[in-house]
Amino acid sequence: QVQLVESGGGLVQAGGSLRLSCAASGRTNSMGWFRQAPGKDREFVAAISWSGGRTDNRNSVKGRFTISRDNAKNTVYLQMNSLKPEDTAVYYCAAGKGYYGDYASWYEYWGQGTQVTVSS
Repeated sequence: QVQLVESGGGLVQAGGSLRLSCAASGRTNSMGWFRQAPGKDREFVAAISWSGGRTDNRNSVKGRFTISRDNAKNTVYLQMNSLKPEDTAVYYCAAGKGYYGDYASWYEYWGQGTQVTVSS
């Protein structure tokens, strides 16, 4: 069983930046970020393969968010720049034994989530 712990969320003004981190208790293959805004379904944000050679991002965050990982630390990061109020959500880290991209139901492990609030 792999435990995931997210950190780095908070309150930021529109146009600002935040970096989310997710530390895993063991080795994982793909890791990803999803988010859920109040009253909305959980949605895919970004994913990265174990090597980092493959990444996927949802269209609305391309050019603003960057996913990366440090396998020596079993940690994945989400650098979020040019934040918008519509990015406000609880952000969840997920990890899987294969590369799952945006297929949320395939990820075996999930974190508890970290709140990101972007004020206008």
